[in-house]
Amino acid sequence: MSTVLNTNGAELEIPRLMDPEEFKCAIFTAEWNPEITGALRDGAIDVFHKAGVPDTSLFCQDVPGTVELVNAAALALNYMPDVKAVIIIGCVIRGDTPHFDYVCDIVSEGTARLNAMGKAPVIFGVLTVDNQQQASERAGGVLGNKGAEAAVAAIKMANLHTTAAGMRYTSFRK
Repeated sequence: MSTVLNTNGAELEIPRLMDPEEFKCAIFTAEWNPEITGALRDGAIDVFHKAGVPDTSLFCQDVPGTVELVNAAALALNYMPDVKAVIIIGCVIRGDTPHFDYVCDIVSEGTARLNAMGKAPVIFGVLTVDNQQQASERAGGVLGNKGAEAAVAAIKMANLHTTAAGMRYTSFRK
C-alpha cells in the first residue's frame, strides 16, 4: 500500500472502475482494536462511495480476530462467485509475547496463498504496529487511512483482472 509519506502528502487519487456495474467487494474486519479497524473499514467504504460503488455492491462482515480474516477471505473467494476483490482489515499491536509474530505470520502467509490462487485479489489492510499511536496515525491520522488505500488497491487490482479477462483469447504474438 502507498502512504501519505510516499505520495508527498497528496490527496489519495481514486481510480475509475473499468466495470462498475459488475464490481462487488467483500470487506472483512477484525473485531480486535475496533476503534482502529472501524476507522480503516470506514475509510475503505468512503473511497468506494467516491468511486460510485453503492452499498449493495459491498459485503461487510466482522470476524473475531485477525487470524480469522484469512478464512473469511477464502470463504468469499470460494462461495461468492461475483466478488471482484476482497479486503481484509485488522490491527495487530506488538505486545510482550511472541503472539504478535504468530498472528502476523499467519495472516500474511495466508493472504499470499489466497492471492497466488488468482481468483480475485485479496487486499492486505492489516496494520502491524508497535503501539496504539502508530495505529491511530494510519487509521485516519497524520499518515492517512490505510483502509482507504486498501480500497484504491482493490479498484486497481479489479481493473487489472478485468483487463486480463479481456486478453484471455488474445494472442501475444502476431
